[in-house]
Amino acid sequence: MNDLTFLEQFAAQYAWEQAPAKRCFRYKKSINHGLQEEHRLALTLGGVIDRALDDSEGLQSSDYSTYQIFEADDLVFKLIDLENIKTSRVGFVPRRGIMSPAYIRLAPISKATYSRYYYWLFYGAYANHIFNGMGGGVRQNLTPFDLLEFPLPLPPLGTQRRIARFLDEKTARIDSLLEKKRALLSRLAEKRQALITHAVTNGLNPAASMKPSGVDRIGDIPAHWKVLPTKRVTRFGYGDTLVGDDRLSGQVKVYGSNGPFDEHSSANTLAPCIIIGRKGSYGKLNYSEVPVFAVDTTFVVDRRHTNADIRFLYYVLSILGLDELSDDIAVPGLSREKAYQSPCPLPPLDTQRQIARFLDEKTGAIDRQRALIEKSCALLEEYRAALITAAVTGRIEALCRYA
Repeated sequence: MNDLTFLEQFAAQYAWEQAPAKRCFRYKKSINHGLQEEHRLALTLGGVIDRALDDSEGLQSSDYSTYQIFEADDLVFKLIDLENIKTSRVGFVPRRGIMSPAYIRLAPISKATYSRYYYWLFYGAYANHIFNGMGGGVRQNLTPFDLLEFPLPLPPLGTQRRIARFLDEKTARIDSLLEKKRALLSRLAEKRQALITHAVTNGLNPAASMKPSGVDRIGDIPAHWKVLPTKRVTRFGYGDTLVGDDRLSGQVKVYGSNGPFDEHSSANTLAPCIIIGRKGSYGKLNYSEVPVFAVDTTFVVDRRHTNADIRFLYYVLSILGLDELSDDIAVPGLSREKAYQSPCPLPPLDTQRQIARFLDEKTGAIDRQRALIEKSCALLEEYRAALITAAVTGRIEALCRYA
């Protein structure tokens, strides 16, 4: 059994002598008194970027005189709330500017320390979730003094520069490819939504006679279709009450606002059914061909409580903008009353089933394509993290061509 901590396992890979970070960096905090610096920076998952003082994105401050000043080549760390593994943690500061007083600033203390290399070293630790296992306190935070004890490798300055150049080039190529793949995912999602919208509002017969629906978001519909309030078509049951006739035996998945949990219980729905988040990620839809247990953060529609084909209804609900139909309260949630007022296009039942089969086939093909792209993105991200770790610890020979 390996009794080493994750940090010790990470540091054990170093090919060079190691020392605490305080050997290479010092902690500094220069407050922006009197607004002596007005160039704002932001630490993001994409690195440290410029941000205007009046930019409304992200957390804001009404008084930038409390921010701290960073200089070019500093390293910046956000080491609060470490249980959240999907947030930015470390950045390389490209130019002078101000950032949050909650961040940690490390400045290099000698010409033998190449900050860009150590940025990649700390980024490798971040990618390996090292910081997340180090913190203390209720919210799992790290102090600057904890960070200064972080073990760092001490390769020669020339090696530090070569590794940094290597990773700058290689990760830029990977990031470019990931950006293209994510753009393709976005286009496929838009194509999927447009396909659903057209099918459930215009039908599948391009020669059909059309009429105005009277609803802007729906537009024209085939002349023999109806548009009814959703309450005339279906009923939303509360997930915390028994929706089905009887509790079914056996263990089934538990569904909440964000989808299935890693938990099981006895079913309280019949199948198939639609599960709609009404709190948290309100408006989020899930469709199940099998009975499920739906918790109190959901609405449920099962096949007994609708006057439409339930699969067709699932596609209609996916375009109605349910996430916009929230209660105006401190903790917003989907309003059943407002959702019931949403207009629902309704063709004859046989047409509904035809459209549902068509969309199952077409969206299924898109979903399979997206799944392949998402898998390739995940593999690229794993390769990127492994490449960074191998490079900063001195474990790959490919660096020799940068000598």
